[in-house]
Amino acid sequence: MKDATRVLGRDGELPEGSEKRQAVEDMFDRVAPGYDRMNRVISLGMDRRWRRRAIRDLALPAGARVLDLACGTGDLCRDLEAAGLAPVGIDISEGMLTAARTEAPLVRGDGQALPVRTGGLDGVVCGFAMRNFVDLDAVLAECARVLRPGGRVAMLDAAIPERALLRAGNAVWFRGAVPVLGRVLSRDPEAYRYLPRSTAYLPEPAALVAAFGGAGFGDVVRSTMTGGSVQLLTGTRG
Repeated sequence: MKDATRVLGRDGELPEGSEKRQAVEDMFDRVAPGYDRMNRVISLGMDRRWRRRAIRDLALPAGARVLDLACGTGDLCRDLEAAGLAPVGIDISEGMLTAARTEAPLVRGDGQALPVRTGGLDGVVCGFAMRNFVDLDAVLAECARVLRPGGRVAMLDAAIPERALLRAGNAVWFRGAVPVLGRVLSRDPEAYRYLPRSTAYLPEPAALVAAFGGAGFGDVVRSTMTGGSVQLLTGTRG
């Protein structure tokens, strides 16, 4: 039986299926109290810039109703509020919702079965969680379902730079330094071994763009930031 405190297997393998869902939920429950601080350290403070870019590219008017999917502690909810939008957050982790700091309504829920009526939202955002979903295609289909025609989606996640030098630098920081920082600064160093490795769950760029299209989004654009180490996927509900 897998140790409840581990998200990686004994040989470092990534979990799959229902095992992944439970392992990810348990992991985020554990890291929630120090999650914001670790995000700032790992991103060198650039996570704020990435979130603002996602909201800008969402391109919705003030007052638009926006779901922050996998909202965590509410960083994106706060930024959406600051931009004049009306967010609601959903996350599978009770620990994250308990640690959240936002005035937005928060609901515990699964991205594969959103507790939102069909066509009830103007936008969906998601910050660095695509790789944590068990079935990304199902999640994208749910996002399309809850958006009105013309609604917008904007999803951030990690990426591997195309240029060799930048790819090497990314590996040194993300796969080398981040686990070390996790051992020093986090209550759960295992989580910061998992997070860099979890990018392996993400489809290749072309396949990821195709997945958004297959879910019913048009005008899909994939852009990168910070030397290609972060990607942003946007699209419009048909």
